[in-house]
Amino acid sequence: MNATLRTGMLATTLAVTMAGVGYASVPLYRLFCQVTGFAGTTQKAIGGSAPGAVAGQTMSVRFDANHSPSLPWKFHQEVNREVVKVGEQEIAFYVAKNLSDKPVKGTATFNVTPNQAGKYFTKIQCFCFTEQTLQPGQQVRMPVVFYVDPAILKDPAARDVEEITLSYTFYPVDEAKNQS
Repeated sequence: MNATLRTGMLATTLAVTMAGVGYASVPLYRLFCQVTGFAGTTQKAIGGSAPGAVAGQTMSVRFDANHSPSLPWKFHQEVNREVVKVGEQEIAFYVAKNLSDKPVKGTATFNVTPNQAGKYFTKIQCFCFTEQTLQPGQQVRMPVVFYVDPAILKDPAARDVEEITLSYTFYPVDEAKNQS
């Protein structure tokens, strides 16, 4: 095999490999964040229930709500802050209202700060797991059922965490992209 052909095959193999890595990077990054809590990514409860309160251990949870300017909704949290028992199942509500005269579909992204608390903030049920469609003028209360995992109490990296902020941002769902 001559050097030009070998170099061409090597370049093609490298290009295909790089394309494959690029294609797989988003799902792999998402999986990494879910497993480690990296960048404030919360956990999703597998069994659907909290482990139970740890006596005398509480954590302040602050709730934050935002929405894209291109989404014609009003979106806010019902309470700004709540002190919860570590390990106990809790519920918080957010409220969304469609301010437009047509149905609008939105999806929520979320994060937890400080980042090291993400892997200990576990959601059992959340409006952020699915897209939300609000009819014209419709207002809905959307629950988030969660707990703070007691393992946070044993993590040296989280020892100074006294407050966790759960933040949501709603964005419009682009119907044209979903249909392609």
